[in-house]
This record gives sequence, C-alpha cells and structure tokens, in this order.
Amino acid sequence: MERSQVSARILLLEDDPAIAGTVAFALQREGFAVDHVLLVGAAREAAARARPALAILDVGLPDGNGLDLCRAWRQSGDDALRVLPVLMLTARAEELDRVIGLELGADDYLTKPFSPRELVARVRALLRRASLAPAATPAAASGLFVLDADGQRIAFAGQWLALTRLEYGLLRALLRAPGRIRSRESLLDEVWGAEGDATDRTVDTHVKTLRAKLRAVRPELEPIATHRGMGYALDIAPR
Repeated sequence: MERSQVSARILLLEDDPAIAGTVAFALQREGFAVDHVLLVGAAREAAARARPALAILDVGLPDGNGLDLCRAWRQSGDDALRVLPVLMLTARAEELDRVIGLELGADDYLTKPFSPRELVARVRALLRRASLAPAATPAAASGLFVLDADGQRIAFAGQWLALTRLEYGLLRALLRAPGRIRSRESLLDEVWGAEGDATDRTVDTHVKTLRAKLRAVRPELEPIATHRGMGYALDIAPR
C-alpha cells in the first residue's frame, strides 16, 4: 500500500472523541501527521500557525460551524488558507446540505457514519489534486482574462480574482478552450477527478459562484455562457 509522506499535516476539527480518535488513528497509520482540535477558534489558530496540507472540518461544533470557518478561509486574504483543501464531515446526508458546503468552498463532503478507509482515500485524492501544479508557463492574456499559471491565479478586467482552488481549476479549464462548449462530465474529470462524490450539480454550483465573482468586477458582462443540455463555454473576446 502506498504510504503518505509524514510531512503531510492534517488539521482535524471534530468534537466527538470517538470519531476524532478513529479518524486520527486511520490517518496516522498511513503516515499523516494530525493536529486535532475541538473548537472552531482553535482550528483557526492552528491553521494560521501550523499551515496544514488539508483540513477536515465537522459541521456542528460548540462554538460555531465548520461551514462558516470554511467560508471565512475562502474569503481570506491569506492565499494558503484560500486554497487549503477542505473535507467536510457531517451527519446530514441531504443533497441541499452537500450543495451548501460546496458553495461555501468545501472540496469534498463525507457523511457520518463513514469508513475510515474511505476517508483516507478522499484525503489522498484531495492532496493529489492539490499537488498537481500547472505547467510552468508565463502569464497568458486572453481578452479580459489573464492566467498566471505559475502563481495559480486569474485576473479579470485587470483585477485578480479571489478564487478557491476548485474555482481556479474550473475557470482555467474553460480558458484552455475559449469558445468551446465543455460538458459537465469533461469538467468533472479535469477539475474534480474520478474520486469524490462530485456531480453535475457540483459543476453548476461552482459556475454560479464564479459568475458572482466575475459580476462583482464587471456587472454588465457574462463571460460564462450556458448551453442548455450541453455544458458551458467561455467568451473571452475583448470588449
């Protein structure tokens, strides 16, 4: 079995001792270092101090909500926290709860009860995707967009966008084939990979958040076009 590098540090926010113990044991057995905290405030401090490679957040906690913490990180001016891979743990299994979590920037979602082996597989998949750096090419300009592959950031109309890792991957995928209709399936394969429980709805949710961020810069423009029954395309023609 492939072992993870010990240097991969995981932040675990879980107030249930039994669940926390099971998760920590499963991760440590595979070579991960685990920082376990019980409260949102402690998780915020630990993330700023230890710089984890990934965070596992419970939803309901005594001093707040893991979803709110995830949203705060995604809106942070700290680039490391803004793109930190986040796996949510929750007892809620409804689709709406999963969609809300993804809209707030979570990378994956696991409902309780879960298999420790599946959790480790999800963690590995998220870390692999996070480690896939784009080709080292200079910043490329396309109409209103500028893609800085080395810096893993994208500017729109002269303003750098505050994107989550998945939003960046989705917009980059559309920029790679401007004007070409990309199906939801192809976007799922390229951005989310084969693992996790991402669905067509996941793509739609992230397109919605991307559009909101683009609209905040240029309200009169709608660069991401929907092609009903087919997918999405990016219009990068200069205005």
